[in-house]
Amino acid sequence: MGGWFRIAAVTAAMLAMGGGASAQSPFPSKPVHIFVPYAAGGGVDILARTLGDVVSKAWGQTVVVENRPGAGGVVASQALVSASPDGYTLIVVASGHATNPFLYPKIPYDTFKDFTPISLLASSPNFLLVRADSPFRTLGDMIALARAKPGSLSFGHAGNGTSTHLAGELLKNLARIDINAISYKGGAPAINDLLGGQIPMSFNNGPESVAQLEAGTLRALTVTTMSRAPFLPDVPSMAETVPGYDTEVWWGLLGPAGMPPDLIAKLSHDFVAALNTDTVKDRLGKLGASPIGGSPQQLDTKIRADYEKWGPIIKAAGMKAE
Repeated sequence: MGGWFRIAAVTAAMLAMGGGASAQSPFPSKPVHIFVPYAAGGGVDILARTLGDVVSKAWGQTVVVENRPGAGGVVASQALVSASPDGYTLIVVASGHATNPFLYPKIPYDTFKDFTPISLLASSPNFLLVRADSPFRTLGDMIALARAKPGSLSFGHAGNGTSTHLAGELLKNLARIDINAISYKGGAPAINDLLGGQIPMSFNNGPESVAQLEAGTLRALTVTTMSRAPFLPDVPSMAETVPGYDTEVWWGLLGPAGMPPDLIAKLSHDFVAALNTDTVKDRLGKLGASPIGGSPQQLDTKIRADYEKWGPIIKAAGMKAE
């Protein structure tokens, strides 16, 4: 009888150890879902799918990209914060994540408390575009006319509160000029009207601008970052004419609140490694973007800095989400 009890005890111990090993199986042991807050085909979607393909191969596990557009990212973000903090549900957000609290009077989550920053992924300047035959050869030409004839000029942008809208409002604020903001439902319609001569200029992001710039149908007067873009070294930065001007589109990876530190570290490491592959670098380059690969702390700092930077400008301009 004693022998039977010893065997039973050993068997129970082995089962317990097996159960513990199963509970602590290496991440990921099933498909990982990444939410994209915008429609398929845009810059965020392309970035998420490119990264998803690379980390999927490294993990030996499927990465499923889900497009959940709506309310400038609020719909996808709300879905994320209700998910389990186990790393199997993530989201790639754009810089608008930091400004949504000012554009939407009631959002169903806390921008800081309800998310876990994982990594900054990439960034891209916006461009101030004109037609190839525009009389404006420099940003200084445009500013001179705007000051001589206040309210006579307008710029297109991708919609209220978008990075391209904010880029124009920041220019108005720092250059002290009066130009009219014309809202479109996305950057592509703004480019169409710019090409058609309905507007004299437009702020647009890299992914939707690169093809037109390469074709020579549009010119970039400036890039919106503090320094010139490596892929457009002959195009001046806005700060060369308007001191202190600096803005960009950035993309970051977030999870739900409450993720354990070791899981955060693994996800950050694996996505940064993916950003450093030639596959991702080449794809980003074709979008006019550059990889960053920052730490969770850097992403948290970036979100908070943009929240503080843009809040007063959004309030002063009276911006509300469409």
